[in-house]
Amino acid sequence: MDRVRDRHRRVLRRGGPVRLRSARRPPWVARAGRSLASDHPGRPHVPGYHVRTMKAVVMAGGQGTRLRPLTSNQPKPMLPIVGEPMMQHILRLLRRHGFSEVVVTVQFLASVVRNFFGDGSDLGLRLTYATEQEPLGTAGSVKNAESLLHDTFLVISGDAVTDLDLAEVLRFHKEKGAAVTVTLNRVQDPLEFGIVIAGSDGRIERFLEKPGWGEVFSDTINTGIYVIEPEVLSFIPPGEEFDFAHDLFPLLMAKGLPLYGCAPDGYWTDVGTLEAYFKVHRDVLDRKVELELPGFHMDGDLWVGEDAEIEPGARLRGPLFVGPNTRVEKGAELREYTALGSNVVVKTGAFLHRAIVHDNAYIGASTTLRGCMVGKNSDVASGATVDEGAVIADECHIGQGSVVNPRVKVYPFKTVDPGALVSQSIIWESRGSRGLFGDRGVTGLVNIDVTPEMAIRLAMAFATSLPKRSVVVASRDVTRTARIIKRAMVVGVNAAGVHVHDLELAPVPMARLYARSARANSGLAARTAPLDPSTVELVFFDGRGIDIDLATQRKVERIFYRDDLRRAFHHEIGELNFPARGREYYLGGMMNVLDAGSIRMRHPKLVVDYGFGATVLTAPPLLGQVGTEVLAVDAVLDEDRAVLSPEQTEHHLARLSELVRSTGADLGVLFDSTGERVRLVDERGRLLGLSESLLAMISLVARTSPYPQVAVPVVTSRVAEEIVARHGGRIVWTRISASALMAAAEERGVTFAGAEGGGYIFPEFLAAYDGLMSVARLLELLARTQTTLATVVDELPSAH
Repeated sequence: MDRVRDRHRRVLRRGGPVRLRSARRPPWVARAGRSLASDHPGRPHVPGYHVRTMKAVVMAGGQGTRLRPLTSNQPKPMLPIVGEPMMQHILRLLRRHGFSEVVVTVQFLASVVRNFFGDGSDLGLRLTYATEQEPLGTAGSVKNAESLLHDTFLVISGDAVTDLDLAEVLRFHKEKGAAVTVTLNRVQDPLEFGIVIAGSDGRIERFLEKPGWGEVFSDTINTGIYVIEPEVLSFIPPGEEFDFAHDLFPLLMAKGLPLYGCAPDGYWTDVGTLEAYFKVHRDVLDRKVELELPGFHMDGDLWVGEDAEIEPGARLRGPLFVGPNTRVEKGAELREYTALGSNVVVKTGAFLHRAIVHDNAYIGASTTLRGCMVGKNSDVASGATVDEGAVIADECHIGQGSVVNPRVKVYPFKTVDPGALVSQSIIWESRGSRGLFGDRGVTGLVNIDVTPEMAIRLAMAFATSLPKRSVVVASRDVTRTARIIKRAMVVGVNAAGVHVHDLELAPVPMARLYARSARANSGLAARTAPLDPSTVELVFFDGRGIDIDLATQRKVERIFYRDDLRRAFHHEIGELNFPARGREYYLGGMMNVLDAGSIRMRHPKLVVDYGFGATVLTAPPLLGQVGTEVLAVDAVLDEDRAVLSPEQTEHHLARLSELVRSTGADLGVLFDSTGERVRLVDERGRLLGLSESLLAMISLVARTSPYPQVAVPVVTSRVAEEIVARHGGRIVWTRISASALMAAAEERGVTFAGAEGGGYIFPEFLAAYDGLMSVARLLELLARTQTTLATVVDELPSAH
């Protein structure tokens, strides 16, 4: 290894562009010219042999079919090796050897290469591109760039990994006066390469492309790195598929031109198969090849990129690579030969060993990845397993708890369902491609599934489904996640020619009621998912304040996926307003439907845990107006504590129970962060289960309604039907989703709707979950029936 480093130091010290000069033409040039003129009448005589500043030609047109699915949507040279494209490592090798001008031949997905490298200035190079309209073979692609090559030039593949001493090859070429110098290397398995036999002076005597074992006569192979005189290009027919080793070199040897082979020191490998792709990562991390790795080399054979974050408690055992801006959470374990790209997230409890993970991937909690590959922008959800040799391509989603068996290939843009066992490759079928909308709106990991760019397009799609100059109300919860996504959505709505009334930080029910009024036509809200601060939920509702129906969802999805977005002209861009009295409208509407007098007469005492959420903006004034005495807990806005984990929720509920008992309160309430759902504690300090709370609400509504009609999901206990039937009412059964329950609540005659998640609906006010309205109406019903919550629960029929 010291020898390799010393060789590179010599190259760097020497610096400057590599130049070859000749005072007179080698004799083969004249012979070649005569032969070419006689064989191809009408072509000009080959010019003299004058070599100036040398250029390099990087061949970057390969499709890499044996590397699929990794190369299904990107050219082979763009595959990352420890965080950077293979071709970038090649360009750095050329720069170290003094090259400054590089011609890049491109064909398959040529724009990907051009867009990434541009003019090469970021690497200290000048790049020009020669584009093939159709595959021309290795020699044909270089022929296509002939107008850019006037002197001796070097040809190298953009999809290999090497640190060979190119200076040694150039000196050899000059000393021998060769027409072509082929760079050679020895390998254990020569079957996939072109075998070369050379004499003691290095002159090539025989070629054999990709032999069978019975034809193997040497372990010295052609690396595809050549030094070539420009006159040789005249032997390549233009516009035809022509290969160096198969076509050109045998032709040159038959004409007696000097072809030489040089075997310099250093590492070389062709990354032509998935097995080779895994192996080259091991070789790089073992420092068998000298590449410039981004980041810092740390104790334990760890390479850590800039701005990477490794939390205390994460376990790392090198050699391994953690790319820039990647985050590894505590409790995660990274083992040997794992390589993570940039902007990767590895959640707590994840185990990765010999895993290659490309940029912007998400590795969920308690996942297991062994000897596998995960492409860029792909998600591996919590509890999933990706086994030995499996390859997950770009933009895939591996569902929670699923298992991808060994050597399975999942092609780009595919979805594996939660809990699925995948034993065969997923190539054509989408495996149930996810729609945008689910039971809780559009959900996803922030800046992974749901990015600001995606939020803009989604909001534009929603606004496109509305008439121009409509009004959309917008709100968000207390978190930064919701704030940035909501701002992006406001931009999207305005860009489609629709006005926005932005309530900014407000409970979701407040925005829904605003949409239900004549002040807006529809609305949207950005909120962080309960129990998971890394997930954001985007909710869209119509002019009734309830979630948009299935037909509207599909319409928005079609607009989004087809990119049929309405882009308003400059004079049609929507306006952005910030209503000053949104809270007053909300609280005034609630007071209009409540029997506040009954509550005041009872003067109830409450313990309210606001959970650091948005209800702290609306509940205190209303609870004061109805005459309650409140002991407030966590009554501040705190974005870092508003989304409670399951453990934190249990702690809050236990504290709430204790406070109710110790203060003699009539009721304890815990609001969620968005003001939509509540958990209840009765006057004895007993935490009510979710089913008990729902049945207690149903019982109170049934007692106080002349003909109660109650809507509940079909999974609700049949005790609900028994309670309502006692009071001459009926149950309306609905599908298991919040949107279905809201739609049922809008039906004529329905007095109450609810589900076992702490969400309750009083359609007289709003046909959507509203935590504050639920508490206020509960206090009213208890006052009207002159009973307590504990008594109501004790009188519930037993479940069968």
